[in-house]
Amino acid sequence: MRPSLLDRSRTRVGRPDGEGLTGSVERAVWAEQLGYERFWVAEHHGVPGIASGSPPVLMAAIGAATSRIRIGSGGIMLPHHQPFVVAEQLRMLEALNPGRVDVGLGRSSGFTPPVRAALREAADAPDRFADDVRELRDHLTGAGTVTVRPQGGPVPMFLLATGRGIALAAELGLPVVVGGPVLWSDELPKALAGYRRSFVPSSEQDRPSVVVSADVHVADDVKTARELALPEAWAIAVSRRTGEFPPLESPASIRAQAWPDQVRRRVETSLDHAIAGDAATVRRTLEHLADRTGADELLASTSTWDREALRAADTALRALV
Repeated sequence: MRPSLLDRSRTRVGRPDGEGLTGSVERAVWAEQLGYERFWVAEHHGVPGIASGSPPVLMAAIGAATSRIRIGSGGIMLPHHQPFVVAEQLRMLEALNPGRVDVGLGRSSGFTPPVRAALREAADAPDRFADDVRELRDHLTGAGTVTVRPQGGPVPMFLLATGRGIALAAELGLPVVVGGPVLWSDELPKALAGYRRSFVPSSEQDRPSVVVSADVHVADDVKTARELALPEAWAIAVSRRTGEFPPLESPASIRAQAWPDQVRRRVETSLDHAIAGDAATVRRTLEHLADRTGADELLASTSTWDREALRAADTALRALV
């Protein structure tokens, strides 16, 4: 599997939010030096633990700091945007970074009711996602009713999908990105077989393509790797209890707190879903994942409290794939 990174611009307790963004830029620079395929950023709104609310702005900063690695977003949430405006943003980015820009498209809603209200999301709004993807593609390929400027080279599109989204990717002839708990579900191999079987080649993509996204922590041993994965697992568990996704905390701070039984169970579940271990363990798990999905690319969504440890984990992962 080709190796790529998804960085969510995670914030950290006691540190300015802006460090989440400058950290993303710094990580993209070292990802390029390590030879990663692409570097994607995230879109989250009003989330204390994530600084990236405007992927195109962050992509522009990363493009200016790098020269070869592909840049994109995993993803841009189309329900929050007008396809024509997204097309203009991507066209500008492609003109500034020729041949380096792609985009993952998602359909997630705002994390909380106030965020959804701020984004003007109506609970009874019709599902326009498939139509919006088609419209965006028309704008990017020059088939739209209005010509998007500046004109330039292709901007490959990927669909972030689970369930029916996988079928939509096949119908539209787009690469599909799968991640989260569905990655280990018994139904995924069947869904991906259906995707490949029903894939309709498009002018942009002539064959099916699968990208798998997972948290991957490579360390000297399994215990150390799971400790690296703990801050993210803790944040997920806390968000389920409080309704707010928090900044990362250090493992020492987490260990010093009370762990309600429900939080403990959720932390353990998250750690079990992460790919964490020494090089040999991670290699075996990735080989198993490649076998069961037939994926062409790994999009590692790794995050941890210590940035130097994150860099070491990225370096170790690149040595494996």
